Amino acid sequence: MGKNELLNPTQIGNWHLKTKIVMAPMTRSFANNNTGTVGEDIVNYYRRRAKDGIGLIITEGIIPSPRGKGTFGVPGLYTNSQVDSWRKVTEAIHEEGGKIVAQLWHVGRLTHRELTGGFPPQAPSPIKADGLVHRLRKPYDTPEEMSLEDIKEVIKEYISAARNAMKAGFDGVEIHGAHGYLIDQFNSEITNKRTDEYGGDLLNRLSFMKEVLKAVIKEVGKDKTIIRFSEIKDDIPGYRWANPEENIKAFIQVFNEVGIQIIHPSTNHFTEKVSNDMTFHQLVRKYWDGIIIGVGNLNPEIASKAIKEGTIDLAAFGRSLIANPDFVHKIKEGRPLKSYQAAIDLKYLY
Repeated sequence: MGKNELLNPTQIGNWHLKTKIVMAPMTRSFANNNTGTVGEDIVNYYRRRAKDGIGLIITEGIIPSPRGKGTFGVPGLYTNSQVDSWRKVTEAIHEEGGKIVAQLWHVGRLTHRELTGGFPPQAPSPIKADGLVHRLRKPYDTPEEMSLEDIKEVIKEYISAARNAMKAGFDGVEIHGAHGYLIDQFNSEITNKRTDEYGGDLLNRLSFMKEVLKAVIKEVGKDKTIIRFSEIKDDIPGYRWANPEENIKAFIQVFNEVGIQIIHPSTNHFTEKVSNDMTFHQLVRKYWDGIIIGVGNLNPEIASKAIKEGTIDLAAFGRSLIANPDFVHKIKEGRPLKSYQAAIDLKYLY
């Protein structure tokens, strides 16, 4: 068998990546819960992956404001101390020849006022989510419908967080627009019942995402901005688009309009067919000729094949990178990967 395509270096804009392997964003909850700063354990956790040869690291979700917080131990990028703590991480990654981007994550309605400093969750419409808040184990709070002024303020928070990411030495940012969080709540007909310019048909509902992207791109550059989007929603397991192809075309129309160059379509099962005998990523590739990061319970063989076929350009791995800090070397040497065990692997950073 020939060399796995994942192991080849590549040039993405100004980023020279040692491999085509991406570390997917994964909530770890090891930040200081009160200050939102990260410590040496986080520095060493990410450094070890960069040293192993991961081409691009996407951080765990980092909140742009206290009201974006959805669970305990989530880091932020809205104070100077948070910026200073992340600088140690980015310096470590760069010492190992890696690249790292900050994922900016606002959970919207999927939280509780006990986590947001006493404020109700923010959302496009005042529709309460079903289920329990992660780790808090209390029902989700009823959200406050965002006014036009609230929307402008949150966009400013994204701009500030992106600016702080650059100050902290990150190579770029990823906007989390997937999985039923704030941006995706605007995108969806389930959670967005607005009648103003941010509601109505799909392209109108995508307006908030579009404005966040335009603002962040203006701040950091289109070559340093990634958007993650999805059909799936963490709080509505059975949710599916009625017409996946039409939805994807609408999303890509927006991406082309703002000039973004790297997209991160997210799904739980990369090989699952969603429409016309095509997978989610194959449908995206049908309409998008820019960079695609693939993700969705991938293994090295499936990922290598998808890159060779041109469906994706980079492949992101999540749980297997938590369980295997030597992931790249194991692929190089043909050694088996350790199976992910949540009960063990989520308790420690190694």
